[in-house]
Amino acid sequence: MSTRKSNQKKGDETLLNLVEVSSQAQSFLEKNRTLVFGLVGGLVVVALGIFLYKNFVSDPRQRDAVEQMFQAQVQFEKDSFKLALTNPGGGYSGFLDVIDNYGGSKAGNLSKYYAGLCYLQLGQFDAAISYLEDFNAAGEITPAMKSGALGDAYGEKGDLTKAMSLYQDAAKETDNEVIASYYLKKVGMLHEKNGNLAEAKAAYESIKKDYPDSPAAADVEKYIIRVSGGQ
Repeated sequence: MSTRKSNQKKGDETLLNLVEVSSQAQSFLEKNRTLVFGLVGGLVVVALGIFLYKNFVSDPRQRDAVEQMFQAQVQFEKDSFKLALTNPGGGYSGFLDVIDNYGGSKAGNLSKYYAGLCYLQLGQFDAAISYLEDFNAAGEITPAMKSGALGDAYGEKGDLTKAMSLYQDAAKETDNEVIASYYLKKVGMLHEKNGNLAEAKAAYESIKKDYPDSPAAADVEKYIIRVSGGQ
């Protein structure tokens, strides 16, 4: 196996571990919605940063961008979202400056995702949408994470139709059972919130059938029973 493939495998494993932990949380309809919206995206971005650092430091411009982004990542992990955006300390750049100064680099691109999540947590949903939409997501996982985070932003704005569409996209954009089932569960819960019990049941049953070993499937039977009783 090549070094690049080995590093990618390690990065994916770290990513999946983080997502798996976050998916143990109860639904955003049962807990604080703002806290849970974007939770997965906020956690996996740490793994994405590790992946970038391992795979792209050979490019001098990329190396400089990653070094500048490091302190902003530290502040992000501390939930210091304002500092992460503009003033992480130590003379390092915030995500916004990394975007401005290294926009063509992979770290500059990833900083758009970070910035979107920061604005999402700060309640500035239009800014969150703008940066998330500018983020160029590629690979087997990040397109789903982008769609999911955008779904969170639109959900917070009250556009549940758009949020639903984006969660459906997220569930379809990856073959990874942890992430796909996570967003499929959000689809079901949003249908349930809207009173569409048959659609909610279909989403939950899809998790049970297609992703039986995923964390989302661990308690999905109770959701199926709940919506079945209300039909």
